Amino acid sequence: MISTTIFKLPGLLFRRGMENTTKGHKHADAPATSGRRQKGRVMIVGAGPGDAELLTIKAWKCLQQADVVLFDWLVNQSVLAEIPRHVKTEFVGKRSGKHSMPQNAICERMVELAQSGLNVVRLKGGDPAVFARTTEETSALESAGIPFAIVPGITAASGASAYTGIPLTDRHCAQSVTLTTAHFKDEDVLPDFCQMAAQMMSQTMVVYMGLKRLSLICEQLRKAGLPDNFPVAVIENACCPNQQVVTATVFSISRQVAEAELQGPALLIFGEVVKSRQSVTPALLQQVSHVTGI
Repeated sequence: MISTTIFKLPGLLFRRGMENTTKGHKHADAPATSGRRQKGRVMIVGAGPGDAELLTIKAWKCLQQADVVLFDWLVNQSVLAEIPRHVKTEFVGKRSGKHSMPQNAICERMVELAQSGLNVVRLKGGDPAVFARTTEETSALESAGIPFAIVPGITAASGASAYTGIPLTDRHCAQSVTLTTAHFKDEDVLPDFCQMAAQMMSQTMVVYMGLKRLSLICEQLRKAGLPDNFPVAVIENACCPNQQVVTATVFSISRQVAEAELQGPALLIFGEVVKSRQSVTPALLQQVSHVTGI
């Protein structure tokens, strides 16, 4: 039995058929073939930071032409609603402390599906080139002789900047921007906080996946010489209807984020640009009508 679930963004309406009663997704099986099987292909696609209307046209077309879509936990529900009902979907997300599937298992699954003749879309939140472990997956595909291509997406830093009005650069205080992550392959390894503090004095620094380490990061930056009144912003669920923004200083931001009960996913923006926040009107973005049949 096919049930229909409606997901609503302000000003947008999406309808998604849910074909599976287990976890809401239908598992992809290899197609029945006779004789020699022809290899499929893999399209590694950036889903953007949240709002489905931030998908590129090429990304949207890839979703329409897929046999199966493997998606991360950062892919917004409104984007998943753009996947046709006949296309199989598999959740292969990874979250700090809640890893559902090891990276090597994801790589093996992609290869398995493509070798069975399916056209696979590996759907990643944001842009595949920014902290998305894409090279590990493309190495597996190349080793298996699977043809693949990469479709860019809007990365979280760009999306959050536009939807909050916090610029990434400003010629008065920051002529460059650094994108970094709070988590390395070895979780015990910490960044060079002295170098980070020095860079922040003249440029913007955006920290991905840093919410759980916010207190540690701010404490270490202050020890490294960053002034207590240095501005920082924490953006939760960027480009989504439930987006939240907390702005404060490295001294007070942890307390204010705790009071706001932010859970993530969240992006941290350190820099004087936080003071240059523009008074954007989010309602104007909600008035953009959803267009189907591109």
